[in-house]
Amino acid sequence: MYGKPTPNPTSNRVVLRWSTDPRCVAYARMELRKALADWGLSVLEDSAVLILSELLTNAGRHARVTPEQTIETRYFRSSGALRIEVHDASPERPQPRTPDAEASDGRGLLLVEALADEWGVAERCGQGKVVWASLSVPLVRPVTGDCS
Repeated sequence: MYGKPTPNPTSNRVVLRWSTDPRCVAYARMELRKALADWGLSVLEDSAVLILSELLTNAGRHARVTPEQTIETRYFRSSGALRIEVHDASPERPQPRTPDAEASDGRGLLLVEALADEWGVAERCGQGKVVWASLSVPLVRPVTGDCS
């Protein structure tokens, strides 16, 4: 179902491969949570996990890959930021849409757009595309002076 990465908290990236089985989304979230904790980026966990869930679910549902092809996730840490990538072999590019008010799906990319600092779709080496999103650690302003 999925390949476990070699644990290395000093690495700035985690790369994993997944089948289209919907159960892989939960495993991918677990691995992202571990990476964020190792990197000291747990403050991004809620948004990052939701973004990953939406991107990986879209790839599993819509990528139309063969059983031999996998979906790859990549998590990159940089100074105060996180980049999440989902690679698949399908050339179909996801498009945000306005879902019907009664629909139970179709809001994933709207959530990604609302939560991420940036997101997009790019070509990748070989067949397919990469859908990515980036998040920055929120700035914490020091409290100065007496407000009383």
